[in-house]
Amino acid sequence: MNQSFQVDLRGIVDLLSHHLYSSPRVYVRELMQNAVDAITARRALAPTAPASVWLESPKTTGDGTLRVHDTGLGLTEQQVHELLATIGRSGKRDELGFSRHEFLGQFGIGLLSCFLVADEIRVQTRHEGHPTVYWTGYADGRYETKPGPDRQEVGTTVTLVPRRDAAAWLDHERVRDLARLFGEMLPYPVRVDGDLVTAETLPWQAGRAELISTVEQAFGFTPFDTIELNVPEAGLTGVALVLPTPANPAAKSGHRVYLKRMLLAEGAEDLLPEWAFFARCIVDASELRPTASREALYEDGLLESVREQLGAQLRGWLVNLARTDADRMHRFLAVHHLGVKALAMHDEQMLRVVDQWWPMETNMGRMPLEEFRRRHGTVRYSADNDEFRQLAAVAAAQGLAVVNGGYTFDAELIERLPLLDNTIMVDRLDPSDLSTRFDTLDPAAELALRPFTAAAQRAMDPLGCEVVVRAFDPPGMPALYLTDRHATFQRRLRETAQRSDDLWAGVLSSFEQAEAQVRPQLVLNHRNPLVRRMSALPTPELVAVTVSSLYGQALLYGHHPLRPADMALLNRSFLDLIDLAMPTAAPGSTHDDV
Repeated sequence: MNQSFQVDLRGIVDLLSHHLYSSPRVYVRELMQNAVDAITARRALAPTAPASVWLESPKTTGDGTLRVHDTGLGLTEQQVHELLATIGRSGKRDELGFSRHEFLGQFGIGLLSCFLVADEIRVQTRHEGHPTVYWTGYADGRYETKPGPDRQEVGTTVTLVPRRDAAAWLDHERVRDLARLFGEMLPYPVRVDGDLVTAETLPWQAGRAELISTVEQAFGFTPFDTIELNVPEAGLTGVALVLPTPANPAAKSGHRVYLKRMLLAEGAEDLLPEWAFFARCIVDASELRPTASREALYEDGLLESVREQLGAQLRGWLVNLARTDADRMHRFLAVHHLGVKALAMHDEQMLRVVDQWWPMETNMGRMPLEEFRRRHGTVRYSADNDEFRQLAAVAAAQGLAVVNGGYTFDAELIERLPLLDNTIMVDRLDPSDLSTRFDTLDPAAELALRPFTAAAQRAMDPLGCEVVVRAFDPPGMPALYLTDRHATFQRRLRETAQRSDDLWAGVLSSFEQAEAQVRPQLVLNHRNPLVRRMSALPTPELVAVTVSSLYGQALLYGHHPLRPADMALLNRSFLDLIDLAMPTAAPGSTHDDV
C-alpha cells in the first residue's frame, strides 16, 4: 500500500535555521525576493504597472508585527495553495510562471524561512480580476484560507507575527539595516517605515567617487586601483578592487556578489582564480546559480568559465600597468609580488612581467632578472636562503654573480625563464663548484703545510669531512664548509636509515648509491691570518682543537644541520679552548692563587 511522507514543519524550520541558513536574518531577503519577483511578473504583462516595495516595522504597525507590501502580480486562491503551502514541488511553479530565470527566488521555501522568526504568517493577496485571498500559516504546519473584504490594489501584503524570542529581529533598525544590506541594489524602490533604502544605480556605474565611498563602507579600505569586470555570458558586471595592503595567499578571498541585484553573499569565495588573492570584487550576475541556501555560488561549468575570464581581465590590467605606468607597477609589486609570481608560475605574460620588473635579491645588489642577464649572462642561482647567505660574499669575491632563489616561487620562476627565450641560460649553483674557483697554493707552501693538513684531516676523519687549504677572498673568512647536493642527500639518507626500524631502513637503503662517496669539504683560507697562525702550531693536539672549532663555526655560519657528532665536537672543542686559555696552577697553590 502506497503512503505519503508526513512532514513536520517545526522540524523543517529547525533544519533550515541550523543547517541551511547561516542566520535568521535571511527572512528579510526572502520577503523582498518574493515581492520583487511578483513585481517582475506583473511588469512582464503591464510594463507601466506600479513597482514598489515597502516594509512596516513594529515602529509603524504599532502591534509588534512586520508587514511587507508590494505592487506585484498577486496570487489567485489556486496559486496560494500551489505556492504558499507547497514545499519542493517545482512543477506547479513552472506551470504558473514563477520559475523563469529572471526571478530572484521561489515561493514556498522562501516564505517558509519566515518561520525562523515568526509563529504566524498572514498573507493578503489580490490578482487582477480575482477576489482577495486571505491565507494564514502556522509554525506547527497548519494553514487556512478564508474570505475577507476585497482590497482595491493588485498586490500582496505579508504580515509576520513574531515569536517571543525573535521579536528583536523585527525591530525598525534591524529591518532597515537588513533591507539596505540585501536590497540596496534592487531595481525597484524599497522603503522601510518611509525611508528609501535602495540606490538609483549600481555603484560601479555611478562614478568613481561613489564607488570608492561604497568600497570604504563595505570593505573598510581605499583600493589601490579598480578594474572593470564584464562577463556577458553570465550577465556579470562589476569591479575588482586591488587591495592597498598585502593579502594572505592562504586565506580565501571574500567577494560581495549580487544575483539579479539582490545580495547573495558578502564573502563569497572562489569567484577569482587562487592566484588573484590581491583583489576583492563587487559584482552582479543574472545567470550564475546560487546554492540551496542562496548564500553562496553553486560550482558548475559557468562559474568555472567566469573565474577564468575574470582572471584574464585581471591579468590584462597587470600587463597594461607594466606597459604604461612604471611607477605604479613598482608600487603594486612592492605590495602584491606574491600574487603576481603565483600567476607567473603558469602564465608566460606574467612571467615576462616578473622578469622585467620584480627586483630579486642577488649578491650584486637587487635587480630584475632581465637586468641580471644583461650584466652577467647566465642566471646562476641558489635555491636556498641559507645557502645563498653562506656563499653570496664568497661568490661575489670570485666574480661569480648569484641570484637568491630561496624565496617563494623564485627558483621555479628562474627555471621557467627559457620559455621566454630559449637562449636564456639558467644554472643552479652547487656549493662544491666554488672550490674549483679558489686559488691553489704554490708547491713550496703546500709542502710546508703537509704536517698541518695531515693533523687536521685526522681530526675531521670521524666526521666524514675532507680538509683542504686554498686561497680565496674575502680574507676575513677563515673557513668554509662546502658540500655537494647529491652527497648531502645520500648522507641524510644513511642517517635516516640508521634511526629507522629494519623494514624502513631496508627501503631507504635501496636509494643509496655506492658511488656517491664525495665527502663535504672544510676549506681553510690561507689568506686568513688566523689560519696561517694555526698552520704553525707545534702539536697535532692543538691543530685538532683549532680546526674542530673552525669546523663548528663554518657549520653555524652556513646554517647547516648539526648531527649529534657535530654537537659533541663543538662542545669538546669549546671546552678544550677554555682549558688552553686557563693558566696552569703551580703545585701546592690554592684556587685564590691562580
